[in-house]
Amino acid sequence: GALRVTQEPGRVQVAAGDTVALRCRVEAAESGALLRMEWLRDGGPGALCATRLDFVTALPPSPCPPDAPGVQLAWQPPQATLSLLQVQGNHSGRYLCRVTLEI
Repeated sequence: GALRVTQEPGRVQVAAGDTVALRCRVEAAESGALLRMEWLRDGGPGALCATRLDFVTALPPSPCPPDAPGVQLAWQPPQATLSLLQVQGNHSGRYLCRVTLEI
């Protein structure tokens, strides 16, 4: 199967204390696909958030990883939203949504 992934917004500026939402839209060739999604930040150690998703099953906003209360991930197929709550200066950088189709 093939994936098509788009991410938005391309660029965003927010003030400290604001909430920002980053969206990742995934189009899969197969509707029953299993996906591995990772959100990466340049200069950050490893994945900010990593999870497995069923392409058709929604996931309500929840901390990602579970011990990171300031970061939430929601999945409303075909779109994931990573929310950074109460943004701080150390959150600045480029964020990348990386999606892998699991076989």
